[in-house]
This record gives sequence, structure tokens and C-alpha cells, in this order.
Amino acid sequence: MTRLSLLACAAAALTLAACDQAEAPATPTTETAATETATAPGQPQMAPAFTLVDSEGTERSLADFRGKTVVLEWTNEGCPYVQKHYSAGAMQALQREAVADGVVWLTIISSEPGAQGYVEGEEARAWKARNNAGASHLLLDPTGEVGKAFGAVTTPDMRVIDGEGRILFTGGIDDRPTNKVEDLEGANNFVRAALTDIEAGRPVQTAFAQPYGCSIKYPGAV
Repeated sequence: MTRLSLLACAAAALTLAACDQAEAPATPTTETAATETATAPGQPQMAPAFTLVDSEGTERSLADFRGKTVVLEWTNEGCPYVQKHYSAGAMQALQREAVADGVVWLTIISSEPGAQGYVEGEEARAWKARNNAGASHLLLDPTGEVGKAFGAVTTPDMRVIDGEGRILFTGGIDDRPTNKVEDLEGANNFVRAALTDIEAGRPVQTAFAQPYGCSIKYPGAV
């Protein structure tokens, strides 16, 4: 094996080691590695069909909201990147703004049982009030099946789906990939921009943004 090959192997080993760090708020390096499997930018894709049980025990299907714009938001209230948006009230304000405009906002928890962010029962029912959330429904995805179907990799991770079921936006909520509340000021919120474009009947200008945050605590994730 040449010296160049040995160096390449060593670099690959270091990259794998970085991806296997203990569960914690993702750093820029691990975020980049984790999000390589997320839905790539390109032509709009049809959203996968799904049915999940909400925090009240009611089944909710994406098909129920056909004809309406739908926002999917993956969350984990223990994640500092999520806390950045919720502690400042920014996420809740956007949720209420969207819902008031007729958008269906579905917040999804894909943490496995026992992992950070997982809720069930009374804790799930209290989630909305505890977080002062303005979403339409909180959906529980403890198997991670729906999150994986959409290629969601971080919290937060966002999708905007039009009334025809096409995914028109995928990825990070804004252009400030930090967990600092002060960075919300002046940030370009891609979800708000996508909703504005859809309401105006024009193409979504930014269809993909690199997601950032904590890795979703899927079953078997390390």
C-alpha cells in the first residue's frame, strides 16, 4: 500500500470516529457527516404517505390534509438547538403565524423510547402546553419509520409540503447553524420564506438548506 493510500485510510478512520461520538448537540463536523443521507435538493418529490398517533391518541395521516400546505418539524425538547428556537418563542411564533394562514403544522418526535426527547402518555399530552407550542398536532414516531422515510437527520429538521403532496422545502430552518438565541436576530428563516412563496403562487426560491442540530435519537442510533 502506498503512503498516499495509508494517509487516505487514516483520514477515513478519523471521520468514522467523529461520527461515533457520544450523543450530544451536534458540532458542525458531525452535522455535515450526519446530513449526507438527508433528502437532496432537486426536483420536488412526492411526500411519503404516513399515519402516526398524535399526543391525544388520535391517528393522523398526511392524506388527511390533502389540499393544504403542511409543515413537518422534527423536534427534541432536550436538544440545545431546539431550545434556541423555543426559548426565544421564535418557533412558536412561526407556528402560530403559519396556522393562522391555513397551514397545517405537524411537529414530530422520532426519538426512541428512553432516549432524549421521547414522550408518551401524559407527558406527551402536556408537551404542547409545556412548550407553549402553536403547532396543529404533535405526532409520535417512536420507531423512527416516518423520520427515516423523509430523510430527517437532525432536530430541528423541516419539510414544507404543498397541497398536491410535493416536498417544496427540505432542511435547516434558517441560515444560522448555532444553538445561540442571539443568532436568531437577522437570520434568514427558510420555512417562512417558503410559505410566503407558496402563498404568492411562485416557485420556492430556496428548496434546500443544510439541516443542523442534534442527531435524531432513532432506535439503534449511536
